[in-house]
Amino acid sequence: MRKILLTLTALALIGAGLASPARAESVRLTYSSFFPPTHIQSKLAEQWCNEVEMRTNKAVIIDFYPGGTLSPAKQCYDGVVEGISDIGQSALAYSRGRFPVMAAVDLPMGYQSGVQATAVANAVYDKFSPAEFDDVVPMYFHAHGPGLLFTVEKPVKTLADLKGLKIRSTGNSAKLIEALGGTPVAQPMPASYQSLQKGVVDGSVHPMESNKGWKLGEVVKHCTQSQCVGYTTTFFIVMNKRKWNEISPENQKIIEQINREWSVKHGQAWDASDAEGKQFLASKGGDFTELDPAEAQRWVQAARPVLDGYADGEGKAVDGKAVVEFIQAEMVKTP
Repeated sequence: MRKILLTLTALALIGAGLASPARAESVRLTYSSFFPPTHIQSKLAEQWCNEVEMRTNKAVIIDFYPGGTLSPAKQCYDGVVEGISDIGQSALAYSRGRFPVMAAVDLPMGYQSGVQATAVANAVYDKFSPAEFDDVVPMYFHAHGPGLLFTVEKPVKTLADLKGLKIRSTGNSAKLIEALGGTPVAQPMPASYQSLQKGVVDGSVHPMESNKGWKLGEVVKHCTQSQCVGYTTTFFIVMNKRKWNEISPENQKIIEQINREWSVKHGQAWDASDAEGKQFLASKGGDFTELDPAEAQRWVQAARPVLDGYADGEGKAVDGKAVVEFIQAEMVKTP
């Protein structure tokens, strides 16, 4: 009788184990980001990982790798496609020419905030569903507030002051600098500090937040508040397709809801950190130049060919003019 009871108990335990979700069935993922661990965008990404784990009851567990330790910024997207990481966060501009539709978001549209630019980025993807992302599963996009001009030695108050200066830039911001008369030097953000410090470049275009987030306020001294041609940089969070398909439909829906919440958080964080970045630069003795209205209009006219060039040429993978017009309409919705 004792043997029978033991056997029945063992069978019951085995059956219970088969009937309940086993921890071994959890999907474990890796997440690569180039942002340093102290950066607010890195912290938000890690919070996203924790939120996914919590809401899926640990059915999806994510190991977060900031600072480009798993894949460098420029290789992050391919790293997701190839399975070096399961999830990746980086800038679309680091793969110039690869994302012809979403590249329009980075144009010098005159963005006023990160909330605005982030809303536009996600709206463009939702509207056009570009085939350029067919090899991954996009989670969401976010974008910083207006990219401005910063210099080391002398302030730039007019287009003439900018002529010939070497300016660190990426993607469409490089085209903007060229249109304004400067000399673009393509570099990802992690290389910016040393280039500015060592005089490899004379300045940089970046959002105000980078003065604190990347400590660039320690090496630049002058800010030209060029919001009239404010560009943005669109950041992606994408997942490997095979790994996404390992997640149950129920948990996919949970993650999609988190994505909608987190894109808003990222936009708000960009704006909060812009304010901190401005204060940081001021604390280091930095100064700020406002363009007078007539000069600002000259900058807008000088930048116009960048927009027209996209609409007429680079946007040929889709109706470039339609994408630009859609962005302009979305900007009005989120001023």
